[in-house]
Amino acid sequence: MENEDQPRLRSVVSYVKRGGRMTVGQQRAWEEHWPRLGRTVSELPSGPVDFTAWFGREAPVMLEIGSGMGETTSQLAAAAPELNYVAAEVYDPGLGQLMLRAEKLGVTNLRLMHGDAVVLLTSHVEPGTLSGVRLFFPDPWPKKRHHKRRIVQPEFVALIASRLAPGGTFHMATDWEHYAEQMLEVCSAEPALRNRYADEPGGWAPRPEWRPVTKFEQRADREGRVSHDLIFEKR
Repeated sequence: MENEDQPRLRSVVSYVKRGGRMTVGQQRAWEEHWPRLGRTVSELPSGPVDFTAWFGREAPVMLEIGSGMGETTSQLAAAAPELNYVAAEVYDPGLGQLMLRAEKLGVTNLRLMHGDAVVLLTSHVEPGTLSGVRLFFPDPWPKKRHHKRRIVQPEFVALIASRLAPGGTFHMATDWEHYAEQMLEVCSAEPALRNRYADEPGGWAPRPEWRPVTKFEQRADREGRVSHDLIFEKR
């Protein structure tokens, strides 16, 4: 990330670049749908993205960081047609699969960003404009020496907070206990945010019924790990 305006964020990235070959279906989805649904962060013109023009309507913008293979994302977008839903992901096959899933579900309120969400937020999203940001099951980097690579760090949370509209939410979920505690600590220390469920035991949010159970959660349950949700809102 070579952004001169935000040099302090250079150590914080929203992804680990992964390779992978696409299936025939995923490749078809790229060819048929990407020109309309997708943009590449590194190729965006300078300045903020005009989401109203891109979606063809004015509506609250929800950004999901790390949509993976798109199973949850496609369902969430389909279930909230009132939102302009933006998914940021770096894994090419994952974006292809998300487009296939969206096509199958008839989703029309979804747009895709290929690239680093930190660069997207820093350079191409106006402050105070997002209705929400979702970060579900980010890479946990479980080894202690790798904890500094986790995306939820003070600088990243401050960036998220600056882009949220008043009352906008930052919703996180993880099945790694220590990472959940780190998320809680870092977000609680951000003065622009408040924990919507600070009065609940531990400060954890109740698991929303609308969030689909992911493969990560299913595996975590088998391995005896408890998933935690955290929902902070912009003051």
